Amino acid sequence: MTTSADGTATTVSKTFSRTTKVATTIDADPATVWRVLTTAADYPRWNSTIVSLKGEIKPGSTIQLVSTLDPSRTFKLKIKEFEPTSRLAWGDPLGTRVYTLTETNGGQTIFEMNERIGGPIFPLFAGKIPSFDASFEQFAADLKAAAEASS
Repeated sequence: MTTSADGTATTVSKTFSRTTKVATTIDADPATVWRVLTTAADYPRWNSTIVSLKGEIKPGSTIQLVSTLDPSRTFKLKIKEFEPTSRLAWGDPLGTRVYTLTETNGGQTIFEMNERIGGPIFPLFAGKIPSFDASFEQFAADLKAAAEASS
């Protein structure tokens, strides 16, 4: 599936998984976007989808994230991939969120966010998980605004 870089999220639901994607073009280089994306302490300031984020976004670490989608729950997420200025992934046993940064010829960055959640017991709780589309679109818009303001 090709992801359009227009900031519109798409979701594909299957019996044992759900994948949500969004992409947007940011008028900043990947290093600037990466700095915003990996400075955990600043998330609540620039990202309106995050209530809090504790810990450090670095290889092998664990962060504690509280989302506006479910402010009563704290997600403990392991940093699974950390490739400076290009790829970051975090998640738990049920899902992984991957951030990809690709520099364009014009010095912009294509930001892509893709999250797959699922597993053998996914059908038992799938109906209780809210749609991520609006949250993904807001995350991408917030990241774009923060990176463009700091570039």
